[in-house]
This record gives sequence, structure tokens and C-alpha cells, in this order.
Amino acid sequence: MIGYYNYTVILTYLGLTSSIIGIYYSMEYHPFIGILCLLFSGLCDMFDGKVARTKKRSKQEKDFGIQLDSLSDLVCFGILPITIGYSIGLESPAYLPIFVLYVLGALIRLAYFNTLENIRQEKSDLVLTSYTGLPVTSVALILPFLYIFKNIIPYFAFVYLATLLIIAILFVSTIKIKKPTFKTMLIFIAIGLLELLLIILGIAWK
Repeated sequence: MIGYYNYTVILTYLGLTSSIIGIYYSMEYHPFIGILCLLFSGLCDMFDGKVARTKKRSKQEKDFGIQLDSLSDLVCFGILPITIGYSIGLESPAYLPIFVLYVLGALIRLAYFNTLENIRQEKSDLVLTSYTGLPVTSVALILPFLYIFKNIIPYFAFVYLATLLIIAILFVSTIKIKKPTFKTMLIFIAIGLLELLLIILGIAWK
């Protein structure tokens, strides 16, 4: 079989599987499941790079990992969010332009930084300390946080749509964002668990 098979890609495959499940159920009008899958995919993505660095890999394996991660990210954090939008009421073709812009923003960002990462790895093994623009994985915390207030925010579907547009712009912006430390990543996990709890409680209260 073509490809490289070892434990370093397991989290990427789990995240992608979760998002495929989320896309399926979102298209069946179950946004709650889509949001849960988005959270889980974000958790997987948070640690896949750290796991990959625990193994000595050839250049081909590293390049494969970079491509694999980005292709998975496009599905998890590009396609899944727009299917969640569809499931909460954004069904009209009139919303397609923003959906397209959102996915394009994610695609352009991932392709651009793949190019930079390949160049960087040829010159140095140093790990980047900051991001330019908003990382696509950030939607795994942003959108679930927004979803918590779906029963409170008037015209929630349109607020969700506007949020996607803003995020799309931030994906390709030049703002500098410090890369999270391990401690910060633990805080992100705690925030994600809190979001999960609040979402579940929100469903129970409905």
C-alpha cells in the first residue's frame, strides 16, 4: 500500500474520522453532534504534531505528515463548520458565497503555510513560536463557544454566518498570534471540556 503507516498519523486519522461523522450528522440536521465532533477533531489536532515529533522520521515521512495534516484540517475545520451552518438553518443558496469564502480562506492558509513549512524544515529544525493569521484549528474552540448561546442569541444562524466570514478574513490576515505553549494547550483543553459541559447542559435545559 502507498503511504507511511506508523503511530504518528493515528491522531490525524481519528480527527478526520470524527469530522466525517460530524459532517454526516450535520447534513441530517444534528448540529449538536457536528459540534461535538468538531471539538474532538480539535483535540486530536492539538497533539498530533507533538506525537509525530517523538519519532525519528525521514524527510519523506515528514513531508507526508505535513500534507496529511493539512488535508485533514481542511475537512475538519473547513468543511465541517459549513455543514454545521447548513444544519442550523443556512440552507439557502444565497449563503453559498460566504461558505465558499470560508473554505477558500482555510484552503489558502493551509497551502501557504505548507509551502513555508517545507522551506523552513529544509533550513532548520526549530519550532515556530508564532502564527501569522488565525490558525484554522481555532474554530474548534470558537464555534462551540458560539453554539453555547444558540438559544439566547436572536437570529443565531446569521450570527454564525457572520462569524464564518470574519474567521475567513482572519485566516489570511497578517496578525501575529503567539504559538500556544503546552500549559496553554492544557488551558485550551479545559476550555473545550467546559464548552462541552455547557453545550450538553444547554441541550438538557431545552
